[in-house]
Amino acid sequence: MRKAFKMRVHPDQHDEYYKRHQELWPELLAVLNAHGVVTYGIYLDKQSSELFAFLEASDEEQWERVAATAINQKWWTYMAPIMDTNSDQSPVTIALDEMFFIKGGE
Repeated sequence: MRKAFKMRVHPDQHDEYYKRHQELWPELLAVLNAHGVVTYGIYLDKQSSELFAFLEASDEEQWERVAATAINQKWWTYMAPIMDTNSDQSPVTIALDEMFFIKGGE
């Protein structure tokens, strides 16, 4: 299962967003791995402060379970001051539709 989505970091928080992800909590990484996430990348458009995220995971149900974990909810709270969030402190996300994908060697 592949997903891509957009989020938004506050314009004055680009460096802090980067720093926090370079220091990703081992407990959160363990939860992502345990829930089948095999690839996860986030890219920043500095002009718009939009973040583009792409991930590959074993299945949608496993990915959705990540949100309910205590460590993920703690991460959302930690990140909420520097990005656009919903009332539950989850990041505001805009799902993107896959238009093309190729994987070499297949």
